Amino acid sequence: MYVWVVVGMVVGIIVGFLAPDFGASLEPVGEAFVALITMLLGPIIFCMVVAGVAAVSNLRKLGAVALRSLIYFEIVTTIAMVFGLVAVNVVRPGADLRVDPASLEVTAAAAERIDAAKGMRWSDYFTQLIPSNIVESFATGSILQILVFSVLFGIALTVVGEPAKGVARGVERLGTVLFTIVRFVTYLAPIGVFGAMAYTVGAHGAAVIGGLLKLIGTFYVTSALFLIIVLGGILLLARLNPLSTLRYFREEVLLALGASSSEVALPGIIRKLERVGVEKGTAGVTVSAGYSFNLDGTSIYLSLTTVFIAQALGIDLGLGQQLLLLVIMLLSSKGTGGVTGGGFVMLNATVASTGLVPIAGTMLVLGIDRFMSECRAVVNSLGNAVAGLVIARWQGEITSAEANAIMGGRDVHASGAQQDDPAARGSVLAERGSA
Repeated sequence: MYVWVVVGMVVGIIVGFLAPDFGASLEPVGEAFVALITMLLGPIIFCMVVAGVAAVSNLRKLGAVALRSLIYFEIVTTIAMVFGLVAVNVVRPGADLRVDPASLEVTAAAAERIDAAKGMRWSDYFTQLIPSNIVESFATGSILQILVFSVLFGIALTVVGEPAKGVARGVERLGTVLFTIVRFVTYLAPIGVFGAMAYTVGAHGAAVIGGLLKLIGTFYVTSALFLIIVLGGILLLARLNPLSTLRYFREEVLLALGASSSEVALPGIIRKLERVGVEKGTAGVTVSAGYSFNLDGTSIYLSLTTVFIAQALGIDLGLGQQLLLLVIMLLSSKGTGGVTGGGFVMLNATVASTGLVPIAGTMLVLGIDRFMSECRAVVNSLGNAVAGLVIARWQGEITSAEANAIMGGRDVHASGAQQDDPAARGSVLAERGSA
């Protein structure tokens, strides 16, 4: 499947370049594949989190997972935003554009997203956590609201105890069925990636010129450095092999890149975390919450693109103003979970909240947002995969030796060697204790 996804991506790029009109017409192919995956996200998150929470006899452990996840998310996303600010100030990709703000015209397509951002209040960042109608939350795919409901449902099952055991087992079995559907849908990944890449190149290839190409290059290089230095460094601190981790999640990375959506990678990331030994509750809570609170790629995009727009319009933002943007972005990056075109909506929410940059300036990057979205999706997906591993290590659920062996293709659980060897068991327990 990995090879076929690569083939689909390459063929899609070729078709987009050689026959741009035909490539642009293939948008429904990519959208259909993304829809097939995203239609399962709500039920999968519900089943994973409920089954995991219900299996936790000590609810304090669940609270520790949630608290540690939020601390980790805030630290890493702040570092990601600082990376974006440093890169845009060093490279200055928009300094030579000299765009007249009066010449910018907001298109109808962008106006809808701008209005969505303008309509957001500070209180929305908190009230959106609570679903007013859980059926509507499932229908609209509001991941954060589904997560809150799932945690409450799982806690209720734990409190009820024995009478609710049948419900917990039923939810777990339903999750197994849903992951089987995901496996069926994944067989269509090469076709879906082909359609998405053909559309991206065919519809937007001509838009990548001049300063915008410089912006894209800056964003991709900055994202790569973030992956190597920050996420790689975090994995090394947790004594996990960065190269093995990347290889282990390579299918999910390719899906996110080809489909330009980090959500399509979520089911695979959760399943692979379980395979490494991460408990269901930890995997479900950490990764699901991460898709609202731990969007590393989007954080880099926000800080870099906002200052790029200011540079292009000839607006000089001082250090204090950029720090103000950083504080606002820490909120706005969490405020649009489940919104269509979320990255661009987040950008508009940030610009609209400060008044430092004309909101029409976001039109400068609308045409290339699809290219930026692909990189955002990859970094967001890898960021949440790493978060799941690190939080599990922090909790003592996995050891570095076991995790590295499994991610490297050596399944220690399959051989049963460690289970039968008292010395091996002792070393594993000792490492967990030290973790």
